[in-house]
Amino acid sequence: MSRPATTPPPLHLVLGEEELLVERAVREALDTARLADPTADATRIRVSDLTPPQFVELVSPSLFSEGRVVVLDAAQDINQENADAVLSYVADPADGIVLVVVHSGGGRSKAAKALPAALRKAGAVVTECAKITKPAERESFVRNEVRRAGGRIDAAGVVALVDAVGADLRELASAAAQLVADSGGSIDEEAVRRYHRGRAEVTGFQVAEKAVAGDRAAALESLRWAQQIGVAHVLVADALADAVRTIARVSAAGRGNPNQMAGQLGMPPWKIRKAQGQSKGWSSAGLAAAMRVAARVNAEVKGAAADPEYALERAVLDIVAARKQR
Repeated sequence: MSRPATTPPPLHLVLGEEELLVERAVREALDTARLADPTADATRIRVSDLTPPQFVELVSPSLFSEGRVVVLDAAQDINQENADAVLSYVADPADGIVLVVVHSGGGRSKAAKALPAALRKAGAVVTECAKITKPAERESFVRNEVRRAGGRIDAAGVVALVDAVGADLRELASAAAQLVADSGGSIDEEAVRRYHRGRAEVTGFQVAEKAVAGDRAAALESLRWAQQIGVAHVLVADALADAVRTIARVSAAGRGNPNQMAGQLGMPPWKIRKAQGQSKGWSSAGLAAAMRVAARVNAEVKGAAADPEYALERAVLDIVAARKQR
């Protein structure tokens, strides 16, 4: 049997903790291997469940030279013996075997911390999957998702899509792909608003905006409508936390030009400008109280409360009340 025209890279390092990006990187390594050998088998195992003899067996060529993809998960938990086995193998990898090592970038043991650098040195194809936490990173993710789907999106469209969908990367990726398909590839704010008419108009972020503005009736009305149309509890809680935290950070930074403050605060200028307006009604004591509320409701919607809907309503009322503290 002739060898495939394209030989896949024998070693991949998937580095980081962003789950969606990690899963994509593993899938792409598998897909690349199967382009070369459609019959390639895949084995996925956590390093904590592995012994050196098992690893040697996994990466040993089969009698009939079938392709194989071996994925080692949670390599930040690797022990010295398994690390030695992996590094011994990558020094002379077997034909037809693709090894994918998934590592968070951290690790408690010396062997775990040293593994990524050793794999880089061995020539691994590295895919960075760092956690996306900053607003600017999330907006960049949206732009890349639209581009990945074959479309383009303007700055206002990016902001509208994040406001409409929230912080969940899987939902953002799905929405971006759907919008490209439905809009013919060119996305602006109006296209986002049309597609997300119900959800874009009442999202967790809009509930949060009403709450931090001290508008009790409007915040509760928005919250109840958001719950009716199925906005996830955690998205509303995240939006409340983000709104309060943003106002607190912008207030602490003092007045200034949003364009000049953007780099310092790690936020887009439009968000700083908006928070500067919202901060006028808040005292430092009120913001401290609101941040405690946001932390509380975040835990409650993730399982600490028996009724997450009641927990969100109480949080909205408490944040409105905190705004009045002097």
